[in-house]
Amino acid sequence: QVQLVESGGGLVQAGGSLRLSCAASARTFNNYAMGWFRQAPGKEREFVAAISWSGGSTYYADSVKGRFTISRDNAKNTVYLQMNSLKPGDTAAYYCAAGLTYYSYTYYLEPYDYAYWGQGTQVTVSS
Repeated sequence: QVQLVESGGGLVQAGGSLRLSCAASARTFNNYAMGWFRQAPGKEREFVAAISWSGGSTYYADSVKGRFTISRDNAKNTVYLQMNSLKPGDTAAYYCAAGLTYYSYTYYLEPYDYAYWGQGTQVTVSS
């Protein structure tokens, strides 16, 4: 069982930055590929970014590419999402997720590949 706790959300003006953190309880955190998803009111959950357990592979949704950066610190069992140049369209609840993998460069893009999810943290970007 893996417990994930997100933090770092809040209210920010357009053009601003936030850094989300996701702390994991897993004893073998470095066996999990990690991802960030978001869900705005009335919309489906969408993929934002993913990272392999080694940190050597990352992938981003086109909508955030060049603005968001996913990273991880395996020594701290934590994954981060640095969000710059935020737009009102980024407003959503952001969720981190963990998916087991035995391959150091594997990451996942689909929600069904992730077995564990956090409770989410709200990000609101005002115009």
